[in-house]
Amino acid sequence: MKPGPASRERPAHRDPDVLRWLGAYASSAMGDNVYYVALSWAAVQSGTPSQAGLVMALSAAPRALLMLGGGVIADRFGPRRVLIAGSGVRCAAVVTVAAVLLVTSPGLWLLGLLALVFGVVDAVLMPALGAMPARITTRGQLARVQGMRGLASRLANVVGAPAGGLGVALGGAAAAFGAAALLFAVSLPLLTAVRTGRRQDRSADSPQPAEPGPTARPGLPAAGRGPSAPPAGRELRDGLAHIRRNPVLARLIVVIALSDLGFVGPMNVGLILLADERGWGASGMGWVLAGFGAGAGTASLLLTVRGRIPRAGLVLSVSITAGAVAIGALAYTQTVAAALGTALALGLLAGLSGALSGALVQTESDPAFVGRVTSVSSLFSLGLAPLTFPVTGAGIALWGTGPVFVASAAVCVLGGILGLCSRPLRRAELPR
Repeated sequence: MKPGPASRERPAHRDPDVLRWLGAYASSAMGDNVYYVALSWAAVQSGTPSQAGLVMALSAAPRALLMLGGGVIADRFGPRRVLIAGSGVRCAAVVTVAAVLLVTSPGLWLLGLLALVFGVVDAVLMPALGAMPARITTRGQLARVQGMRGLASRLANVVGAPAGGLGVALGGAAAAFGAAALLFAVSLPLLTAVRTGRRQDRSADSPQPAEPGPTARPGLPAAGRGPSAPPAGRELRDGLAHIRRNPVLARLIVVIALSDLGFVGPMNVGLILLADERGWGASGMGWVLAGFGAGAGTASLLLTVRGRIPRAGLVLSVSITAGAVAIGALAYTQTVAAALGTALALGLLAGLSGALSGALVQTESDPAFVGRVTSVSSLFSLGLAPLTFPVTGAGIALWGTGPVFVASAAVCVLGGILGLCSRPLRRAELPR
């Protein structure tokens, strides 16, 4: 008997191109952690706490303003090209700052400029990063790739931040910046070796374009638009129209936006203030964050092993709703142990909903629009949601942690309820 489509599909964890991309992603993510430690330390040493906070926040504005344009660039030039170029720019920028710090103390202006450069580059890299899995694996393996990416992200967080601290302790900010540049550089040959292009999905009707270049898969049409490429504004409008026309994507983007807007503030600024209010100290907050990371890592491992979650749209909506309840409950925990258990459950639910969101975005998007759709979904989590930090802090100063956490949880609940009430999203499935 001739083998069926499922039996001919290569599992993501055995695919050399997926593993190369995953290695590049893990190296770059560790570099990000080292970079942020170095930048925060150098900023604190060069200015006041408020000035250091301003430097750290400078990256958010370019991401919010340019993220949608980054999606157009990812679709026009191909995500692999964009990732290689962006990683090269980040490596060169960090090496330059490290060299300057070795010979002089330039002050905050250089650190602010570096933060702005990273913000601009991130606005282009994030959509390309989200679009990359659809270019290197089949639709049926997207959920597994999202799980593997989640595991790599958790590993980068565990290893990267301590490595940055060690670099600062041994050689100051210049050494830490140098270590970050090395990690960014490691990702470049791995990305260069990745072959991209639509893996001919046996369940798909049409192939996805490949990126031009020597590593493109043979027999696949080129993705470059050439001199006849439409204006960027028109391409962006086409991407937004593609989202509106797809009933699953239209609801999914709103669900992602609401869940991110309600989640990011409490789990960043809110958690710090909660730990201070309860007297848990930095170690207590570290345990709570470790619990969240363990839960999110478990969800990523589940997706990596299973490769597919049945009734993905329904599971996504339920996990967002249940996670919102955990966010509200976290503010009323009195001990580190109770907060640790709540954060563990929250991490499991948030990790599951986040991976399913990413897989559904890529599954439901037409291959030519994946970068633009990813840029819209990333705009809220990476561009707009961080702007809620000062609002969360001001709200807690006025009303306390409980009401602010509950209000944030209510925003998340709205996202979950919207998903449950939307028949197309509720019935959305990942490919087998």
